[in-house]
Amino acid sequence: MADDQWGAGIANPPRRHISHDIPAEGQDGLFTQAWYPICLSSAATNTNVRGFDFLDGRVIVVRDEHGRAQVLSAYCPHMGADLAAGHMVDGQIRCIFHHWKYGADGRCRSTAIGDPAPEAAKLFCFPTQERWGLVWAYNGETPHYDLPDMPFPDDELVFKVRVLPDLPVDPWIICANTPDMQHIKTLHGINIEGEDRHDAVEWTDHSLKYKFTGIYSNGDKLTNEIGIFGPTLYWQSSQFGEKWFGFMSPFGLPRPSVSTLYMVVCARKDMGTLEEIDAWLEFVIDLETKVVSEDVHNMLTMKFKPGVLTRSDKTLARYLRMMKTFPRAHPSAEFIK
Repeated sequence: MADDQWGAGIANPPRRHISHDIPAEGQDGLFTQAWYPICLSSAATNTNVRGFDFLDGRVIVVRDEHGRAQVLSAYCPHMGADLAAGHMVDGQIRCIFHHWKYGADGRCRSTAIGDPAPEAAKLFCFPTQERWGLVWAYNGETPHYDLPDMPFPDDELVFKVRVLPDLPVDPWIICANTPDMQHIKTLHGINIEGEDRHDAVEWTDHSLKYKFTGIYSNGDKLTNEIGIFGPTLYWQSSQFGEKWFGFMSPFGLPRPSVSTLYMVVCARKDMGTLEEIDAWLEFVIDLETKVVSEDVHNMLTMKFKPGVLTRSDKTLARYLRMMKTFPRAHPSAEFIK
């Protein structure tokens, strides 16, 4: 009776059709299995141990005797001391408490008192790589995808990196901007030439990528290829007038509902003198900062709940379906908490 009274005179009472089955990061103790930026490359040294929050826990970053960066769990298995308070001694991580030493492979090499190292005295050793001025860790034991390449080899490019303030959302929510073709036109004011190219989007089990040509509100023309990988990385290759630039925005995950934002821009080394390339990259940083600031303002105010979608949301809808089934795990949980 109450429903009839409430709906009196309304043929189709409004309902909000919301998808609740996209898991939040940390839900049920699990996180998306993806590559996450942990810190700037400059933070990883063979003389210091640096600690960082990651996946609602704690990790350390060091360099081994060959100069390779490595991300490991932060707590000493002996009695839980934070190894970030320790030191690098002879290429090994020395705990500040009892001076147990660990190699960059996570194995305990020795105890200061001389007792044999217990077999269980191991750190979780994350799959780690270093690219574009950042140290990355994969949430898992074996990565199921690689970080993407730019159209040109890394050694032919000049990179600049910026660290931006954290955002109070999970990384995959920020990445949802990329398949959201509506917001490119409305929020960023880019007039995309032709129809939305939903059928031209390139999909894998972990990424999407597509191209479009557009005109900014100020009249500048650009041709973009954009994509997401992970989904913790926004990727972009752009022809802006006569010049090319690459742009990436990777997202770290120190804890649930918090994303650490980085900005990476790059240009070809043969585009001019070092001064000319530097000036171009600073222009690109200003350009992309404006775009990012528009997204950031939205992310600080919105309550993300995918509801009713239209035909212009075809790519976004497929992305949301991908996120429902994206692999999730947390094998390092017992080590980093």
